[in-house]
Amino acid sequence: MDDFATRLKTAMNARHLKQIDLVRAAQQVGVKLGKSHVSQYVSGKTVPRTEILNFLATTLDVDEQWLLGHDTTAKTATTRVERHTPSSASGNAEGSASETRTDRRNESSPASIHLEEEGIPMRQFHKSTKLDNVLYDVRGPVVDEAARMEESGMHVLKLNIGNPAPFGFRTPDEVVYDMARQLTETEGYSASKGLFSARKAIMQYAQLKNIPNVGIEDIYTGNGVSELINLSMSALLDDGDEVLVPSPDYPLWTACVNLAGGTAVHYTCDEQSEWYPDIDDMRAKITDRTVAIVIINPNNPTGALYPPEVLQQIVDLAREHQLMIFSDEIYDRLVMDGLKHVSIASMAPDLFCVTFSGLSKSHMIAGYRVGWMVLSGNKHMAKDYIEGINMLTNMRICSNVPAQSIVQTALGGHQSVNDYIVPGGRLYEQREYIYNALNAIPGVTAVKPKAAFYIFPKIDVKKFNVLDDEQFALDLLHDKRILITRGGGFNWQEPDHFRIVYLPRIEVLRDAVGKITDFLSYYRQ
Repeated sequence: MDDFATRLKTAMNARHLKQIDLVRAAQQVGVKLGKSHVSQYVSGKTVPRTEILNFLATTLDVDEQWLLGHDTTAKTATTRVERHTPSSASGNAEGSASETRTDRRNESSPASIHLEEEGIPMRQFHKSTKLDNVLYDVRGPVVDEAARMEESGMHVLKLNIGNPAPFGFRTPDEVVYDMARQLTETEGYSASKGLFSARKAIMQYAQLKNIPNVGIEDIYTGNGVSELINLSMSALLDDGDEVLVPSPDYPLWTACVNLAGGTAVHYTCDEQSEWYPDIDDMRAKITDRTVAIVIINPNNPTGALYPPEVLQQIVDLAREHQLMIFSDEIYDRLVMDGLKHVSIASMAPDLFCVTFSGLSKSHMIAGYRVGWMVLSGNKHMAKDYIEGINMLTNMRICSNVPAQSIVQTALGGHQSVNDYIVPGGRLYEQREYIYNALNAIPGVTAVKPKAAFYIFPKIDVKKFNVLDDEQFALDLLHDKRILITRGGGFNWQEPDHFRIVYLPRIEVLRDAVGKITDFLSYYRQ
């Protein structure tokens, strides 16, 4: 990494380019590159992925291998750097690419890379090209910078991730007690789909949600919902298959669709309509390659809760085009204002639906990794797909067995989370505070969330001259030591939103809002 950073700076200095010049050049050719990315490369913290490496090499007119620190092309690269003048800094992004680039798979050829000291071949290992279209900025470059700051002794307030435990939300005592009592009984593997007791409790919960045609064989436990999202996409998608995914979304959905070889096609959720899905936009994006619709309800990152009339329109659309429905309902027990969550599967007995939920959020036990998915509706049309799910489920052996052992306890009896979501409860009062406080900041507006523990405020990009939301998040981190997640991290295309997790107590949120208010009083990008 140090070699790359050194040579990148050498090439930039030779052409009299600053970091912002590379960012602007990237915008001109449609390459996604933020200033924080460039600063990471220049400081030697990371090496760019293939697409960005190609862009940098082409823009700077140097050889990719030289940039990476390989000596075999050093003379050629150095010569190119030395002979260029500042006047050629832009507009050359497409010219000599074929001359300077080497096929990625050939880069690792032993004949092309040598250890200078010993003269023996050295192989290079690259990450899979399947990761080129995978984004997960909830734990991305800005989070890496926050970790670096913490390592240097700074305190960072983390409002970027929905992790209840650090903010004083504790696992119910009964759940901890029951897991401890069963530890010696859960040392071996369970059935690949999960313990019978856990799946029985989940099946009964699905019945309470009016999800139709569900038997014990239709329940799959997982190491959190995240594992099951990945598994369900991998079992379904062939190259080129399309899945409709909301924008903004929980980014794992888009990542898993792309990683499985499919294409995530984003439909817009409308901020002017309580962040409900834009049905017309959804309809316009259905093609003959579309196989499924994903909904996240209650929604992360917006906190929206979809009413039955919106769900019915989605069901009608799926029915018309014979599409599967994947419904992420992990926050279904964190609904406020006396509203009720309706599972979309309960409205679609004739369609094939996969419903996801778990205990991470509703029972404040994110670290236990307890999730599940429920297959329902017309399973005959998905018989082959279900075989694929079973194969992948068997291959991963089983999910965490001690965690499975407390599903029955957690889903039965008093639900402690209910105390948090009513007036006087922590989540309810913190939601009220953050909503009013953010809307009081000049240049900031926010739709009131109805569920979960996130809010997705909008910033006036003209007022603050925001062109890059990642840079905005990085600047806020550096100036005020507050870590948020940029809107682009949720596949939102404009640089005008960010997500705040309102799990901290009101006094902490008050301090954070005060710092954000001060930051925005002077900030211009």
